[in-house]
Amino acid sequence: MDATVFVLITSLILLVYLVFRRKKSNLQWNAPVIPFPQEHKAILLKHVLYYTNLNSEKKKRFEFKIQEFLENCRVTGVDTDVFDLERILVASSAIIPIFNFPDWQYTNIDEVLVYPTSFNERYETAGEWNNILGMVGNGPMEGKMILSKQALHNGFDNESDKKNTAIHEFIHLIDKTDGTIDGIPSLLLEQPYTLPWLDLVHKKISDIYQNKSDINPYGATNKVEFFAVVSEYFFERPKQLKHKHPELYKNLELIFKQNLAESHKNKSSIEINRNDPCPCGSGKKYKKCCGKVLNI
Repeated sequence: MDATVFVLITSLILLVYLVFRRKKSNLQWNAPVIPFPQEHKAILLKHVLYYTNLNSEKKKRFEFKIQEFLENCRVTGVDTDVFDLERILVASSAIIPIFNFPDWQYTNIDEVLVYPTSFNERYETAGEWNNILGMVGNGPMEGKMILSKQALHNGFDNESDKKNTAIHEFIHLIDKTDGTIDGIPSLLLEQPYTLPWLDLVHKKISDIYQNKSDINPYGATNKVEFFAVVSEYFFERPKQLKHKHPELYKNLELIFKQNLAESHKNKSSIEINRNDPCPCGSGKKYKKCCGKVLNI
């Protein structure tokens, strides 16, 4: 084949690919067409503390984003059953970090695979080195995420360990949206703040290595994992993060546009009596609304 013809054909193929990729990235998600199910509100109230801390207006927006995500991204069990609870927890993990970006849509994922437990790099739950709890796929697995069902539940059941595997993986996915996972969320962080952010990251990683930090040591692996690990900390224990790492908290508040330390309450401090107005905002008494769904 003539070299000039080869170059022209290669250029045409590349152009078609880039146009297709651009069109694909600009596709709008399907919007929800049915009201948010009452049983899903009950799941959120029982299991998702972030949702419970929202006011009525923000709860409705959170519900819409949950529906939108599940309308456009499948949640599939692999050797395990997946029910509404798992779907809601996966969707909540996706929505929590980008909640204050109303137009955000995950254009780089179409399915979340839920494994019963941890797995290895060959996606096997049996055998050696099956210690992975979550992974953003690439190559043949592009557009997929894999999560351990056990880790998914633990992330929402334990509110004191500063860990949430599913949120961790969606942070990687957000990081990847600009084309590369590099620990710099370019689409969320304005350019003037990038260098100060990197300087802070290196300082905090150094503190971890010197055993001067309460941040999960896994965050010292590299700046990519650091971003995901401290984001878990930010969404799980915002008041503690602000107290122990005020500069880090300020940066994450800027990145996610959320001041969680002001609104965050622990589950133990949120008591709902049977005759109280239902926190979901329906206007009904709790015992006749979400409390009824939960058989309370």
